[in-house]
Amino acid sequence: MNAAAVRERASDLPTGPGVYQFEDAEGTVLYVGKAVDLRDRVRSYADPRGERIRRMVERATRVDTAVTETETQALLLEANLIKRHQPRYNVRLKDDKSYPLVQLTAHRFPRVEVTRDPDPDATVYGPYTEMGRVETVVKALRETYGLRGCSDHKFEDRARPCLDYEMGLCTAPCTGEIDDPGYAADVDAVERFFEGETGVLSDPLRDAMETAAADQEFERAANLRDRLAAVEAFHSGGGEAVHAGDRGERAVDVLGVAISGGDATVARLHSADGKLVDRERHSMAAPDGEDRVAAVLSAFITQYYAERELPGAVLLAERPDDPDVVGWLESEGVAVRVPGAGREATLVDLALKNARRRDAGRDELVALRDALSLPRRPRRIEGFDVSHASGKAVVGSDVTFVDGDAEKSDYRRKRLPDENDDYANMRRLVAWRAERAVEGRDDRPAPDLLLIDGGEGQLGAARDALAETGWSVPVVALAKQEELVVTPDGVHRWDDDAAHLHVLQRVRDEAHRFAVAYHQQVRDEVSTPLDEVEGVGPELRKRLLRRFGSVEGVRGASREELASVEGVGTATAERVDRAL
Repeated sequence: MNAAAVRERASDLPTGPGVYQFEDAEGTVLYVGKAVDLRDRVRSYADPRGERIRRMVERATRVDTAVTETETQALLLEANLIKRHQPRYNVRLKDDKSYPLVQLTAHRFPRVEVTRDPDPDATVYGPYTEMGRVETVVKALRETYGLRGCSDHKFEDRARPCLDYEMGLCTAPCTGEIDDPGYAADVDAVERFFEGETGVLSDPLRDAMETAAADQEFERAANLRDRLAAVEAFHSGGGEAVHAGDRGERAVDVLGVAISGGDATVARLHSADGKLVDRERHSMAAPDGEDRVAAVLSAFITQYYAERELPGAVLLAERPDDPDVVGWLESEGVAVRVPGAGREATLVDLALKNARRRDAGRDELVALRDALSLPRRPRRIEGFDVSHASGKAVVGSDVTFVDGDAEKSDYRRKRLPDENDDYANMRRLVAWRAERAVEGRDDRPAPDLLLIDGGEGQLGAARDALAETGWSVPVVALAKQEELVVTPDGVHRWDDDAAHLHVLQRVRDEAHRFAVAYHQQVRDEVSTPLDEVEGVGPELRKRLLRRFGSVEGVRGASREELASVEGVGTATAERVDRAL
């Protein structure tokens, strides 16, 4: 963007607080910032400070924004967006605010730790505003429930528990001092604490404090008292953004609707445990009639919440026009409110502002609909790819994008029979998805478009699978080398900067990444470095691994120890020793 484009975009923005994010042509978030005055703050990027920010602005093609009620909301929403998108240009800025997070790693025995750079697959809580309080709470959780804090590298291949076990900070799952169900129960307790159940930690601390006081261990009692105070303040202080009121509702959704011509936009604000954690905008076709907003709400609520967890309450500017919709929500324990005044009315107003705000226009899905002559805007796109190594460890990926963004909870993957035939593999993968859909065994909604990673051959295989199963879904392919879009009607070359091409590229690239990652996992499970050693076949490999426990154990064995294994002579022992 040049200076004129930045000023033009800024002139469309409101003057209140909010969050802005610069994005490139592919929709990648380059930078996220917060502002007391969105218009003034974004306008300042027409003359950026420093070379790094200047490069960021030059790469950007659009600026997206979200309005908030207060500067505090903007600050925490900025932190959450940075956590989610990890923008390249937020990394080393002097005015960047990096808030501590707590993560439970995606491991058989999860590790709990304070971090500012969470693992992509971890369960993450936060951000929080006070590092000292977070560290105190995590230490108290480890002392109470014994979750490990060591790295995965240190966790593996331990022969005896480490010092953390002796100090009461860990239950030592690495050496089997606690079994899987016991450790899982402790993880569940920690998760419940971070989800708002303070008593999971405060009750044991209070009991320990009272016991220490009764035993006249006053120094320990005082230490536990201070720790208890930090725990009890953990969920009540430091950065509340959106309050759900005093109704005891942990999750509240606020919906606002704006209609322009035949198009409707629904803005959804989501708060959990009193904090603004997400905001979305969804496009819909506006119905005809007088009360169009109420009709849009009825349609949106049924379509959106049919496939998602329901909140504790939904706040609206007006009630849906279908009484069955309200009846369904209330039968599920969801409170439906149309506030007339007070803080909840302010939140509804905020959702309406987000729905009405003018946008540079992520109309890429509309453009994709028109370019492919689809019957409707392809809100849900599923991407498919196959990965293998010369026909070995063959796997397939099925990723889902909703409104142009990855919906990782709807990702699926499939191990396929080993065969060095890309077309046959793709046919099997798509047939698997189609059969599950036709038989009602797939809990995901039907997609508006299937995207195949490949060319005419892969597309033909996918179409054969759809015809065999009777699943009627539009399908196209995207060939890698020349970025050609292959459809049943022919091959098309779109402009490199076409937004609708970028949509397909994002889906295709993610399907490829997900397939390759799974292939590597499967390949590692079925092969070891021993497979490359001359004279070591499958049976001998099994005997070696059974004797020494792992490849590392084989690597650490002497040649005499290797030769003592049945079937391993002196020459083979030497080859194994040299190879490892």
